[in-house]
Amino acid sequence: MSDAQLEILASRAGLAVDWIDANGRPQKVAPAILRNVLTGLGHPANTAQEIDASLLELQQAQQNRELPPLLTADVGVGLDLARYFEPESPCEIHLEDGTRLSLKLDADAILPGEIPVGYQQVHIAGQHFTLAVAPERCFSVGDAVDSPIPRVWGLSVQLYSLRRPGDGGFGDTQALEDLARSAGERGADALAISPLHAMFSADTGRYSPYSPSSRLFLNSLYAAPGTILGERALRDAIDAAGLADQFQQLEDLKLIDWPAAADAKQKLLQALYEGFIRGEHPLQADFSSYRDAGGEALENHCRFEAIQEMRAARGENLDWREWPEHWRDPRGAALAAFAEEYAGRIGYFAFCQWLIHRCLERAQNAARSAGMGIGLIADLAVGADGAGSQAWSFQDELLASLTVGAPPDILNRSGQGWGISAFSPEGLVRNGFRAFIDMLRANFAHAGGLRIDHVMGLQRLWVIPKDSPPADGAYLYYPIDDLLRLLTLESHRHQAIVLGEDLGTVPDGLREKLIARAMLGMRVLLFEQDNTWFKPILDWPDNALATTSTHDLPTLNGWWHGRDIDWNARLGLIDANGEIDWRRYRERERDGLRNALSQDPQNFREESHEADQVVDASVRFLGHTRAPLVLLPLEDALGLDEQANLPGTIDTHPNWSRRLPGTSATLLDGVDAARRLELLACARLQAAERDQ
Repeated sequence: MSDAQLEILASRAGLAVDWIDANGRPQKVAPAILRNVLTGLGHPANTAQEIDASLLELQQAQQNRELPPLLTADVGVGLDLARYFEPESPCEIHLEDGTRLSLKLDADAILPGEIPVGYQQVHIAGQHFTLAVAPERCFSVGDAVDSPIPRVWGLSVQLYSLRRPGDGGFGDTQALEDLARSAGERGADALAISPLHAMFSADTGRYSPYSPSSRLFLNSLYAAPGTILGERALRDAIDAAGLADQFQQLEDLKLIDWPAAADAKQKLLQALYEGFIRGEHPLQADFSSYRDAGGEALENHCRFEAIQEMRAARGENLDWREWPEHWRDPRGAALAAFAEEYAGRIGYFAFCQWLIHRCLERAQNAARSAGMGIGLIADLAVGADGAGSQAWSFQDELLASLTVGAPPDILNRSGQGWGISAFSPEGLVRNGFRAFIDMLRANFAHAGGLRIDHVMGLQRLWVIPKDSPPADGAYLYYPIDDLLRLLTLESHRHQAIVLGEDLGTVPDGLREKLIARAMLGMRVLLFEQDNTWFKPILDWPDNALATTSTHDLPTLNGWWHGRDIDWNARLGLIDANGEIDWRRYRERERDGLRNALSQDPQNFREESHEADQVVDASVRFLGHTRAPLVLLPLEDALGLDEQANLPGTIDTHPNWSRRLPGTSATLLDGVDAARRLELLACARLQAAERDQ
């Protein structure tokens, strides 16, 4: 078998045979791994005959002159169509506003760059395609707050961690509304939240917000039904389901009991649905309108939920990849028959989606009404579970046989497997980027901004065959320019900012592409150092948001006290020598941070606890940077010492289960939080005056 032919096939399929690791060392993907990854991409490569056949199929697909459903372009820039049409072919453009343009290709078959921003319909020589014309840049922080040099701030919060009386054991959109109003009153322009993607209703033990069933729909558990259906309907449903005592017990727990709390919330939603469809509720027309607008995508998601519920009740496998063949096709006859038989259950899941959408809409309206220029910033996970609704519904556009992760590096010698699936580059192109566009619209719908987790995934992702170790993967490349144009266009249409989480190994040129389109990168105080020398204030860039920490890192207080090291040692994730070395290095890091913060004479003047002073000084430090937006994690505003998630753990650390002290309406009234928000607000004003 020829490795040369195998490598040609891999390259044609978008895989990097050769790559550079995090330490700058060249690496090469082994042939056996290439074969497995190629098979996962739909290009069998286990024999010489399979390689030749797959290569021929790819070559024919890449060389044909068949128009894809959608092409992208930048406004004012001509589009080369020589592959598809003859020079000087006449063309008619049907614009979104209903008008038409009559143009013709030039002598090089270039479509003139006279077409306005939007999704325009192009007709040439009896053929038709959609042209997505992107503006030069995204809607920016400056656009949102009407300032040429914005210096604004906001908070970031894990939604489930919020508290309010009657929440049933975890945070919901009513608690989010309360926090948004409180933060807006203090001058915040943004409130970044953890992902609200749809999870698995039939498997409540799965609750990591970054491993969803679908990024097209929302987690209905976060709905606050009383805000939409009325408090009386809520009380009646709680009484009918006998949930009052259970809700109180769940609220009294120190950590969230996700299975119990989720089951209780689902009983409440079921009782509410039964009351809703029995009566003449004034919002029934709104529900029907929402369901009609949701179309096939919503119907498929709800059918998927109903099938999983049915199979769970029978003790059968929930992973659709293991279902009988007739259940695997969302558009098959068996599914149509199922939809008739289980219309009530499908209606219930549609009701749940309607409810959470209306709740999230209310929360964004509350944020904007409180004076926020941006409001909620949604969080887009890097992928969805291959066993979930999105992968089942869009089988040609998602790679359900491959998972996403990261190659081995100095911190993770075995690499990382995240257990989620990503888009198929070829499938996206074949289907006119439908699933990607729909996903963007779903996540921009009720937000003033979108944070894209692992934004490097727009250019390349480390993909791993299902059930293989993370090291046995390869980088898969994506049509980055098309994806960035679509992201820019949707940002423009929704008047929402874009944040790209660019921590880790960033491919050459990606940051420059993001900057050119006004997509903010991300800079974290704990990482902005060179071997314990922390970067001075004015060396921080003006094209990235600034923050103290993230959900995957220790809080500032926890970092200062080495809580992350404590946890790693307790769980045996490091040996004794590793712990000693880490603690010594942390001591040097602490000295480095203190030296950097001491450059401001206002810091460390009070006779108070040193860790409190470090947090205060860090907040002021970030406020003085040139970052257009500073996001302060609520845990750091409160001075807490435990982090939301400890990477490398599943059930040995209470990931995604910690609750904040105090109710969301009063959380910012405490002495520490109030002081820090005042420090941040003042520093931001001073930075704005300095940089005007």
